[in-house]
Amino acid sequence: MITLNVNGVSHTVDADPSTPLLYVLRNQLRLNGAKFGCGLGQCGACTVSVGGEPVFSCLLPVVAVGERPVRTVEGLGSADHPGPLQQAFIDQQAAQCGYCIAGMIMRAQTLLERTPHATDDEIRRYMQPNLCRCGTHMRILAAIRQVAAGTQS
Repeated sequence: MITLNVNGVSHTVDADPSTPLLYVLRNQLRLNGAKFGCGLGQCGACTVSVGGEPVFSCLLPVVAVGERPVRTVEGLGSADHPGPLQQAFIDQQAAQCGYCIAGMIMRAQTLLERTPHATDDEIRRYMQPNLCRCGTHMRILAAIRQVAAGTQS
């Protein structure tokens, strides 16, 4: 049995220690924001925050989480009350197919928590590991800039 703190709630799960965190989040905790994209840590669709750092949850064995808190896109807000970054993604129409968006939001969230007024160069550099196959990168960057600039609608 492994105990995880996910979005501020303690969960005890029965999982093989080598099971990727992504599978525990999706299959056992029913948190489906993080997506399986490549399974190789090359696309970022599975990005979540672990201890305030963005991680590819498809690569991180659940046992490696330890005591660090896990935060998923579901922990930032809800459909009725989206968090500031989620609202910015809505405002900027940053999602086309939407598959990458949870990972994009979680990577951006970790950036803005440490650098609230990130510059365009900082945003671009930090977001580089996450890919969007639909090509909405410019809208994604605009949404992050919106929060960094403090210009929420």
